[in-house]
Amino acid sequence: MSTTTYREAMRDALAAALRDDDRVFLMGEDVGAYGGCFGVSLGLFEEFGPERIRDTPLSEAAFVGAGIGAALGGMRPIVEIMTVNFSLLALDQIMNNAATLLHMSGGQCNVPIVIRMTTGAGRQLAAQHSHSLEGWYAHIPGLRIVTPATVDDARWMLQTALDDPDPVLLFEHGALYGAEGELTDDLGPVDLDRAAVRRSGTDVSLITYGGTLPTVLAAAEELAGRGIDAEVVDLRTLRPLDDEAILGSVARTHRAVVVDEGWRSGSISAEISARITEGVFYELDAPVGRVCSAEVPMPYARHLEIAALPSVDGILQAVEELGLRG
Repeated sequence: MSTTTYREAMRDALAAALRDDDRVFLMGEDVGAYGGCFGVSLGLFEEFGPERIRDTPLSEAAFVGAGIGAALGGMRPIVEIMTVNFSLLALDQIMNNAATLLHMSGGQCNVPIVIRMTTGAGRQLAAQHSHSLEGWYAHIPGLRIVTPATVDDARWMLQTALDDPDPVLLFEHGALYGAEGELTDDLGPVDLDRAAVRRSGTDVSLITYGGTLPTVLAAAEELAGRGIDAEVVDLRTLRPLDDEAILGSVARTHRAVVVDEGWRSGSISAEISARITEGVFYELDAPVGRVCSAEVPMPYARHLEIAALPSVDGILQAVEELGLRG
């Protein structure tokens, strides 16, 4: 075990992938000499050179399309999009090409591409750089949606994603980059089909992913002080969802709150709530609760941004509304 940051763990994952497989290369805006907008690729240009750490023009549609072409040609591209908001400029490439080519070719054309992007708010970057749109992408068949929330997952999920013959979108929450944690040095590639129980409990299931995991764990600690034993489920992958883990947790605790930094309407939290209702309705002792971001463009002002995001107090209130009071 060693202590590292989420950013450093992701950089180690990229470096290991580049060393292990000559087909792997990284491309995106400012990923080269600048070291990436968030410093994730810092130092990789010096080690691997411009052929494998490729700076691109400021055109998401162009460089995502180039990555798809490289994947079809036998390479293993890792494409970095600076923020999830900018990924919408490449939505045609992602949805109409990467996600559909296997189906439209009758199984002849796999697209083994990994597309990384920063998601989430909490850093006063305003509406064009702060939204959590991974739930939108989880709606699209043909894509795998991965949301590492821990140092271990930041380090070890990438290799499994690169081994996937089909497109994987990897969402890195910007507020996690500086977070420190204990890294399991020899964990190895992880199973992207399985959620993880980060804290066991018996009274309520708190279901979340990505950047909201620390908030949910803090809420679980607060609930413990009130005599309420919360189980915390980290989804890790939003498509495919691990129904067995979600429904199994709710069947044990009989109550659930889904915490999602996306907007409430049409969200991944709505999908999870529906699956719980369909799968374990008769196990529920209360309706499924949801804690989401306010349905506004993410504000720049710090106090408004805090007010718009899921919070410990919001989670505590949602648990109380299920009839649990310490």
